Amino acid sequence: MSRPVLLFDLDGTLADTAADLCETLNVILEMHGRARVSNERVRHLVGGGARLLLERGYSETGEPASAEMLDLSFDEFLDYYGRHIADHTKLWPGVRDQLDMLAERGALMAVCTNKVEGLSRKLLEMLGIDHYFPVVIGGDTLPVKKPNPEHLFEAIRLLGGERDHAVMVGDSETDIDAAKNAGLPSICVSFGYTRIPVPELGADAVIDHFDAFPAALSRLLPHHFS
Repeated sequence: MSRPVLLFDLDGTLADTAADLCETLNVILEMHGRARVSNERVRHLVGGGARLLLERGYSETGEPASAEMLDLSFDEFLDYYGRHIADHTKLWPGVRDQLDMLAERGALMAVCTNKVEGLSRKLLEMLGIDHYFPVVIGGDTLPVKKPNPEHLFEAIRLLGGERDHAVMVGDSETDIDAAKNAGLPSICVSFGYTRIPVPELGADAVIDHFDAFPAALSRLLPHHFS
């Protein structure tokens, strides 16, 4: 029998990374004479990777940045964030227990994120959950990012899984649209980072805590989690 395949977003889905992303964004903005953005506001700007976060940050605080400024700021962002990637970041409650459950069930698991791959792997290791994820597809792993379905398809291929047994788990339109484009069911966490209200994203299931994860899986993958 085919094994279930779980594809997880990282920022806002597995971990609350907003504080470290917020501080990094603000350090870079201040370096270039811009005002700080509030932590709460950054939660609505995250999604799509560091370059898009910077682009949104500059637009929030004045004139949009030029391509040259974004290139410079992107390098500065990666340097600072890499040194402060887990100062405040923590797993959401219940995540580790659910990953243990999935591992016991023989699930194949990957991280599909628009965060760059190297930083994603570093963060997973620092959070102590890297061993669950033999495959990590980052924003720079392929020529495409989410919501392009190839981002998800490559993860499934590398895991040796099948699309008919896969579910995407995320927190934003980028994740849910990626699942739709790939023809996969999706689970959206309600406590992550999204610019669009969760009920409007069109996920197949919404959970308010990872304790509700098994019930959602039993609906979407009944042959594996009934």
